[in-house]
Amino acid sequence: MMSRRQFVKRMLAFLAVLSGGGYAASRMLEKEMPTAATLPTANAAESAQPKDKTSGQAADPALLLSFFLLSDLHISVADDAMEKKLHMALKDVSSFESDVDAIVLGGDLTDFGRSIEYKRLKAVMDAYKLPPVYANMGNHDYYDIWLTSAGAFSTETMPNGKTDAMSRERFLKFFGYEKPYFDVWVNGVHLILLSQEVYVQEKPEVGEGAWYSDEQLAWLEETMKVHKDGRPAFVFIHQPLPEPGTDGGSHRLIRAKRFRAILKPYRNVFVLSGHSHRNFEGEDHYNRQNTFHWFNNASVGKTRPKADGKAKAPSQGMYVQVYRDKVVVKGREFSDRSWIDSAVWTVPLKGAAPAKA
Repeated sequence: MMSRRQFVKRMLAFLAVLSGGGYAASRMLEKEMPTAATLPTANAAESAQPKDKTSGQAADPALLLSFFLLSDLHISVADDAMEKKLHMALKDVSSFESDVDAIVLGGDLTDFGRSIEYKRLKAVMDAYKLPPVYANMGNHDYYDIWLTSAGAFSTETMPNGKTDAMSRERFLKFFGYEKPYFDVWVNGVHLILLSQEVYVQEKPEVGEGAWYSDEQLAWLEETMKVHKDGRPAFVFIHQPLPEPGTDGGSHRLIRAKRFRAILKPYRNVFVLSGHSHRNFEGEDHYNRQNTFHWFNNASVGKTRPKADGKAKAPSQGMYVQVYRDKVVVKGREFSDRSWIDSAVWTVPLKGAAPAKA
């Protein structure tokens, strides 16, 4: 018999679909799914409700949350290799050795932000029973302005009758979000996703950099206040940070000094980025130059190959386990479903308060 909670959940999902609530809400209606995809919200009162643990984690009370960060999918009409790599990754995640509580898609979900690419992304995701999926935007998700109506790349005619706002709206509609930045609590752990809000059609000087508005940065500052007690916070960005003490330009987080200042008062903050497509093999992805812990992810679609690497066409992602006293970050190679031995980090938490009950 369906419980009252299940009934309400189904009804909310049904209403969300009727009103165009997007991919995440529609997935909630699938009866076979063990963990229904939930719609993230930027409303603090709603997002502050932690989700129940899955059965696999009940055996280890110290483990609060596990999730995969899949960055730079680059789903493309011109190259179906990106879809094949995402299939590999999601096949691995959906049949993983232990429960996975969430998936975060870390920007550059598509190569050009076109509707047809989002349709292809949905088709791949719909093939698997997935945990809740959350996402932020990357620079490539704004690239539709470079394409003519015939799909040809043209810098001379940019924006080709299109706008950055159209790309943003496409992303928001797909996931059912109100804004490109939001927060959500999963198993008492805070996930905070930030996105660049403009691209070169609206603000030419940003180039390929990530521009965060005054509104978004003020929201981040307010959202972080709950972490005065030391509970860990996971902040997801797409473009990496510039050197400490500087603001970034193209291919970097632009207002980096403000971003760092907001996070500085808090311990146990983890910043997770993508964009660089760096291979986990032979490179250190853990940056220790900041007051927070910064990890740079590889790419599902376009990880740069290594001449001496075991994977000639690598497809990599990041697996994160959050315990009561530590965080474990691991690099995963999806092409052969293996761990990358050189990409395993354990970070002790400093005087963290217990997770939310």
